[in-house]
Amino acid sequence: MQATAPKTDVEPQPPVKVPTKRRIKRHGSGYTPSIKDALSGKMTEEGEEDATEKLKYYTGEQLEEHFTDEQFKVKWQEYLLKLEDRPNLKATLSRPIKINKDYKLNLPIDNSVQLEEINKIKPDLVSWLRRELRNTRIELITDIVVQETEYKPYSETEKLAEMVKKNPTLALLKQRFNLDFGE
Repeated sequence: MQATAPKTDVEPQPPVKVPTKRRIKRHGSGYTPSIKDALSGKMTEEGEEDATEKLKYYTGEQLEEHFTDEQFKVKWQEYLLKLEDRPNLKATLSRPIKINKDYKLNLPIDNSVQLEEINKIKPDLVSWLRRELRNTRIELITDIVVQETEYKPYSETEKLAEMVKKNPTLALLKQRFNLDFGE
């Protein structure tokens, strides 16, 4: 016969979980990029130029190749394709642009909200145009155009006043028959 070990009332315990420390990356996360990485050019996305390249087209070598209206329209439409996820901005930039002889692009806009949206992408847009068209004199100027609206009467009193302006005898008719229009 074999000798068996005496049974004990102690149950085997599961292994104890040891808390692990999380490592924080020093290079910035997906939501908050590192300023150092962005300035050094490490944060560029696919097909996007780095900050030093953009700066070159703002302050670097002066290029002044002439481009035609057709060449400009092709590049402008190419840039608008990048804005598929921002339809309001795309619609604003789809308005006709006037190109001056000194390569200043005049874009008419309707309000200050559109101006703010354009100012957010303006450095990227201008540097991209300068690089693609090889002309560092390109500037984008936005002009808020005030559109005059026609006055439209809405209430009965306003409608009557407009009709009396066109035909003053209506006031006499209203008075003679004692007509009331919700006054």
